Amino acid sequence: MKKKDIKILLVDDEPDILEIVGYNLSQEGYKIVTATNGKDAIVAAKKERPHLIIMDVMMPEMDGMEACENIRKIPELSNTIITFLTARSEDYSQVAGFDAGADDYIAKPIKPKLLISKVKALLRRLKDDTGSSENITVGGIEINREEYKIIREGDEIILPRKEFELFYLLASKPGKVFKREEILDKVWGNEVIVGGRTIDVHIRKLREKIGENLFKTIKGVGYKFEL
Repeated sequence: MKKKDIKILLVDDEPDILEIVGYNLSQEGYKIVTATNGKDAIVAAKKERPHLIIMDVMMPEMDGMEACENIRKIPELSNTIITFLTARSEDYSQVAGFDAGADDYIAKPIKPKLLISKVKALLRRLKDDTGSSENITVGGIEINREEYKIIREGDEIILPRKEFELFYLLASKPGKVFKREEILDKVWGNEVIVGGRTIDVHIRKLREKIGENLFKTIKGVGYKFEL
């Protein structure tokens, strides 16, 4: 996919941030759309269907966490990548961000070159859409890689993109033990700097949504964690 075809939605209540970040990304060739609060972000996301949303957390009208949760409920935006760009860098804030459905968490301030590198790393997964689309059936669940769907007993389970990719990876090779570094590389990309806590949060959410018994079926699928 060419840069000119990639649409990025920037959401921040600070005009300077929108101007600086928007300028640097537009200079890279991306199409930029902006919003100044969570409510407007949801409207813009529905209308524009961006490939990537870069969103602040603390905003008027509706904060980024609530906006992210609402966007994740919109089926046509299920493949949209969402990252928070915020001055709140505490561990609990990052965990809350991942719980809300974010794919990444970038702390302010960040130098333009590093931000662009992070954006490129996040968008790199869009290229993966042309990769393997093999469906998997495990423990009574069908995993449709091409449509990003999980079907269990006729019911569809909706997962954010990162959770889906993590589950697909674990289920793709039953019995294989993946190391944390391998999971980070395959699911997040080795240019994205995230910690082990990120995996832990996504694993916990998968266990809640998929079910403990089924998750034990694919469990060791490699990731070394305690059940």
